[in-house]
Amino acid sequence: MSDGLETQREPVPRDDGGELDTALAFLRFARACVVKKLDGLDDGAVRRSPVVSGTNLLGLVQHLTDSERYWFGHTVAGDPALADLDFSMDVPTSRSTADVVEAYRTACAASDAVVEQAGLDALTAVPVDDRPLSVRWVVAHMTSETARHAGHADVVRELLDGTTGR
Repeated sequence: MSDGLETQREPVPRDDGGELDTALAFLRFARACVVKKLDGLDDGAVRRSPVVSGTNLLGLVQHLTDSERYWFGHTVAGDPALADLDFSMDVPTSRSTADVVEAYRTACAASDAVVEQAGLDALTAVPVDDRPLSVRWVVAHMTSETARHAGHADVVRELLDGTTGR
């Protein structure tokens, strides 16, 4: 157990070069905070859940991978192949930590490319609650969703070994 110091603390982004730059900086920051929670842990630890709900670090990353694919790949870009993802937090033992993290990074890069190509004012290709919403809304939604799960990851990591910080 650590002494409770914020050993994983990262500075909040100071990107302020425009709305798109700032929005993507905060989304990328939240994503990095989630992945950082796995640093220094072995495969067993990232799969272990210290909470009743069963939430574990690797499962959070897998869940967020599907979220990226669904919201940016399906909802914004309109890819029908990404419409029926399961968003599961149960990671099969056959999937390595490295594979799950790489899939997340790949999904995030694809999401960023979709956003940069479309721009924040574009409307989603697939309606949300029966109406198209802006890409701006999807970025804000995914930033809040990712930040919420980063908070879950903070708690799980602290319970695992005492490591704290964003």
